Amino acid sequence: MTTAAPTQVLVVDDDPALRMMLRGIFELHDYQVHEAESRSAALSLLDRESNVAVVILDLGLPPHAHTITEGIATLQAIQAAILPVKVIVLTGQDQEAAALAAIREGAFDFLAKPASADAILRAVRRAELFLQKERELGTQGITRIAINAQISEGLKGVRVDAEERLVRQILKETGFNVNQSAKRLGVKRENIYYFLKKFGIARDA
Repeated sequence: MTTAAPTQVLVVDDDPALRMMLRGIFELHDYQVHEAESRSAALSLLDRESNVAVVILDLGLPPHAHTITEGIATLQAIQAAILPVKVIVLTGQDQEAAALAAIREGAFDFLAKPASADAILRAVRRAELFLQKERELGTQGITRIAINAQISEGLKGVRVDAEERLVRQILKETGFNVNQSAKRLGVKRENIYYFLKKFGIARDA
């Protein structure tokens, strides 16, 4: 029986102490960790390491460490390359503006510094789940579509459709167990009820 290869995570942050802390957290939970301190280093590593699944991205990167400019540019470059990774933004910059900008550019999740180890691990596990389901959809002939909100406002329905497919699939796999579905998706029970109402999902669906 072959053992599954560990999930690879890339930590992009110019603070070596924070990178070391995150490396320790991830390695303790059997992740393989890469590090980068800048946009160029991150993109170069992603070009070399095709198996990176999740990127933890600080938006305050040099040479503009006190703004979100460089981090957003890094996120845009990753999305433009249509890389099979999920980007989780972790930043101490203006949280509201940073979250809006990051999600608009396709970030999978947003965490404000200081984020707990549990919160970071939950976000990474949720990203892993989404990647797994995307691969499964791919085997069914459904191709992953990366959406840039700035240029693809008309394709928002695709993202919503993908979200609905995942929610329906998880509910089916858990036998419509709300607690288990919430745990697998890494959200609160209230979010599951929101999805049920949003997508008009009934128990016998």
